Amino acid sequence: MVETLSGLLDFEPYVKENFKEHPSLMTQSVNQQHHPNAVNTNWVISLFGTAVGAGILFLPINAGGFGFWPLLIATALIGPMTFLSHRALSRMMSASPTAGADITGVVTNYFGERAGTVISVLYFFAIYPIVLIYGVSITNTVDSFIVNQLGGPEIPRWLLSLLLVGGMTLVFAFGQRLMLIVTQIIVYPLILFLAAVSFYLVPQWDFESFYMAEGTSSGLWAVVMILPVLVFSFNHSPAISQFSLAMQRTWGRDAEKNASKVLGITAVLLTVFTMFFVWSCALAIGGDGLAEAREQNIPVMSYIANTTGVPVMALLSPIVAILAIVSSYFGHALGAAEGARFIVKKLAPGVTSKMSAATITMVVNAFIFLTAWLAAIANPSILSLIESIGGPFIAMILYIMPMYAMYKIPALARFRNRWTTIFVVVTGIATISAAIVGLFL
Repeated sequence: MVETLSGLLDFEPYVKENFKEHPSLMTQSVNQQHHPNAVNTNWVISLFGTAVGAGILFLPINAGGFGFWPLLIATALIGPMTFLSHRALSRMMSASPTAGADITGVVTNYFGERAGTVISVLYFFAIYPIVLIYGVSITNTVDSFIVNQLGGPEIPRWLLSLLLVGGMTLVFAFGQRLMLIVTQIIVYPLILFLAAVSFYLVPQWDFESFYMAEGTSSGLWAVVMILPVLVFSFNHSPAISQFSLAMQRTWGRDAEKNASKVLGITAVLLTVFTMFFVWSCALAIGGDGLAEAREQNIPVMSYIANTTGVPVMALLSPIVAILAIVSSYFGHALGAAEGARFIVKKLAPGVTSKMSAATITMVVNAFIFLTAWLAAIANPSILSLIESIGGPFIAMILYIMPMYAMYKIPALARFRNRWTTIFVVVTGIATISAAIVGLFL
C-alpha cells in the first residue's frame, strides 16, 4: 500500500482543506480537461501504485509460509476479490447524492450520523495500525542494513527509532510539498526494481523443495490464513473515493462502466505483478528461509540482501525496502491524521472548537509520532499486526460495508448481484475470522 497521495491530489475539496497554506500544491488537474482514455490510463497507474508498496515486501513471508497449494488457491482468489470489492466501494461512492464528499461524508449520508461516525472510526483503525507497522519496519530494516551491509555498529533501538520515526514525521508535518513529490518519484523505480528481483530469482527456483515443504497450517484453513495479508497488500481503497469522483467528472453517465474497466485492468495487473513476485521469492527462498525472515521481523528484501552473494543485490535490496517503507509511512500517516482529526472533533467538540486547525493538527502529529516511536521500540511482530489488525479492518470497510449498502440503500439496488455479493462477503468474513482465530493461536 504506497501512494494514497496520488489519488488525494485529484480531490479538490480535500486539497483546499488540507493544503490551503501551500497554494502551490493546488493541482490544476481538477479543472483541466484531459482526454478521457488518458484519464483512465493515469488512474490505472495511480491505483496500481497505491496498492504496490511496502506491504508487498512482507507478503511472500506470510503467503509462502503455508505451502504450495494454499498459495496457488489464494493466487486464483485474490484477483476477483480485489476487483469486486473495490468496484462495490466505487459504486457506493459514485451513487452518493452528496457531490464531492469523501468516504466519511458518503457513509454518514447513507447510514446516518451515528453509523457514519462508527464507520469513520473503523476506517481510521484500518489505516492507523499500518503507521505503527511502518515505524517498526523502518527501524528493523535500517538496523539490518547498518549491521549487515555497512558493517556498522548496532545503534540502541530507542535512539535509532527516534531518529527514523521522528525524521519521517517531521517531513510529513512540515514538508508536505516535498513529501508529495518524493512519493510520486519513488513508486516507479520501486515497481521496476521489484519486477527485476522477481526475474532475477527465477534461476534459483526450487519447485520440488517448495512443493514438498509443510506449511504452518493445512487445507482450506491455510488459504483462509493467507487472506489478511493478501487483502492488506492488494488494498487501494484510500484512492477509491477520489477515483470515483474523477470518473464522474470525466465520463458523466458512463462513469460506472469506465470505472469498472479501470478497476478490472488494475486488478489483473496487480495479480500478475504481485503474485509473480510472491511466487518468485517463495520458490527461491524456500519455506525455511521464509520462516527465518518472519522470525527476524524484516521484509523479504532485507532477507534477500543478507543471504545473497551478489554485492549489488545486497546493497540495493534494503535501500529499495527503506524507500518503500518511507513512502508508505507518508501516505498512511496522511490518512491516519485525517481520521484522527475527525475523531478528536467528534469526541471533544467543546475543546476542539476553541483550538485552531493548526493546533489540532500539531496534537494529532505528536500522537502519531509518539505511538509509532513506542511501537518501534517495542518491536512487535509486523506480520502479526497486519494479520490481526490491518487486514481485518480493511476487510470490514472494503468487503462488508459496500455489500451491506447495496441491499440497504435503494439508490444502490441496481448494483445488486447475489453471487458476487456472496463471494465478496464470504471472503471478507473469512479474512476477519482468520484474524480473530489468529489472536488465540
